[in-house]
Amino acid sequence: MKQAAIAIRDLSFAYSSDMPVLTNVCLDVWPLDSACIVGPNGGGKTTLVKLMLGLLTPNSGSIRVYGQAPVETRTRIGYVPQYARYDACFPISALEVVCMARLGSNFSGKYSKKDKQLALEALAAVQLADLAKRPFAALSGGQRQRVLIARALASGGDILILDEPTASLDRASEQQLLTLLTELNQQMIVLMVTHEVGFSSTFFKRIICVNNKVYVHPTSELTGELIQEMYGGDLRMIRHDHRCAPEGHEHD
Repeated sequence: MKQAAIAIRDLSFAYSSDMPVLTNVCLDVWPLDSACIVGPNGGGKTTLVKLMLGLLTPNSGSIRVYGQAPVETRTRIGYVPQYARYDACFPISALEVVCMARLGSNFSGKYSKKDKQLALEALAAVQLADLAKRPFAALSGGQRQRVLIARALASGGDILILDEPTASLDRASEQQLLTLLTELNQQMIVLMVTHEVGFSSTFFKRIICVNNKVYVHPTSELTGELIQEMYGGDLRMIRHDHRCAPEGHEHD
């Protein structure tokens, strides 16, 4: 029987006793799965990701990553934050940013030859090997996002979680990103927090809807009516050039 990579059972979490964020969540994420995590602001998307990363502990229920507590499997998850806060004047190269992922394996302050090789391989995977020595601040928004993905890959994990990676990208960069994620999904799980449901549903297999409770749908089932019913009309998540019809995807 196939084992879920991430198994969540009857999970509830609250930052305070009178404000539950997630209630009775049950969710399985399977090997080589791909899913976008959607929902209204404050619905619990970021909290769910933090629980997967082991940064938070559920108040009740359980979460297991490859059968272990998330805190024991952090090196198997690569995480790409929504915003990379950095000083544009700080002289750090793309390669050095990617090498940061190796600090978890060796916190001596120095990178080994193996660390640098793995970082270069990660940059090659996102098609930026030729820009390894370029200052991070000199890269375009799309290139910086790919460097952060390379940093996540360099940790050596087989789960990739991205938090709204298309928020600051133009349409061409968005498409390049999803093409890259399609390739990465051949060898690893890809989960992405996003508001761009109509766009990302061309790639993801499933939609994980988070609004205190969690519901999972195949992307083919996603309609404007479903979003309106579940999220009270928060239809900003739907792109106007994309429709999900019962018979498949349609584009204008």
